[in-house]
Amino acid sequence: MVSNTVETTPRTTISADGTRIGYLQRGAGPGLVLVQGAMGAAYHYDDLAQALASDFTVYTPDRRGRGLSPKPYNSAHTIARDVEDVDAVLAETGASRVFGLSSGAMITLEAARTLPRVTKASVYEPPFYPNGIDLEGIRQFNLEIDRGDFASGFVSAGRIVGLAPPPVRVLPKPIARLLTGAVIRGDDRQTEPYEKMRDLLRGMPYDFNDVSGMQGRMNEMATIEKPMLLLSGTRSPAYLRQSVASLDLVLPQSQHIEFVGLDHSGAWNRGRGGHPETVANALREFFA
Repeated sequence: MVSNTVETTPRTTISADGTRIGYLQRGAGPGLVLVQGAMGAAYHYDDLAQALASDFTVYTPDRRGRGLSPKPYNSAHTIARDVEDVDAVLAETGASRVFGLSSGAMITLEAARTLPRVTKASVYEPPFYPNGIDLEGIRQFNLEIDRGDFASGFVSAGRIVGLAPPPVRVLPKPIARLLTGAVIRGDDRQTEPYEKMRDLLRGMPYDFNDVSGMQGRMNEMATIEKPMLLLSGTRSPAYLRQSVASLDLVLPQSQHIEFVGLDHSGAWNRGRGGHPETVANALREFFA
């Protein structure tokens, strides 16, 4: 369990298409919005938000399709809707600083590019795939989630993004599915305030839609005339580290920090493999 040392207040706002977006608010100071990535909800950033709350009013929205922002996935979705969700939170709160991880980093980049409300932004390992993302794998994943086969969906997702444990990536899929099914059933019994794995998997089509829609668009980020902080970890897959290095060459006003020993979960809670204080220190200095 994460120790809550700063009072947290749940709030809601309404996005442009009428979707209700729930978010948590804590702390005092300039407003900072944290945008989560795949298989993450607002609570995954509790430690990071607590670490920043002494210097900022921190807002952690649940992205549409999860947690406080339930909305079933629709294949007509585009990343523009997620950007509108961020804009709704910014308008409601007066915040102008945004941090995003992974698919949330893609949303943050597009928000920085298109929203005047964003004045500074930071992204942690946005997944630009050098050879393109596996669209057939995404199609298969969506079919598995549609029929409620969350074990197969988890295996498919892990192989697409290259972040699953080695047994999930290399074992024959039927065996990997059995292992993953046992993990999901165990997760169903956990009592911590995290979203269940099967619920996060239901929202993951949003993530794959956003990431696939941003492939080939890195050069468009050259129009972001705002300070940008790029973060990565030395233990993350090579394609993610290369994505950040390439983006650093494109953005007009960027700085890059690579954390020794951190991986793609660096911004998550300590109990989920993160190092939130390390990430918070970099964000605090940049956003101050």
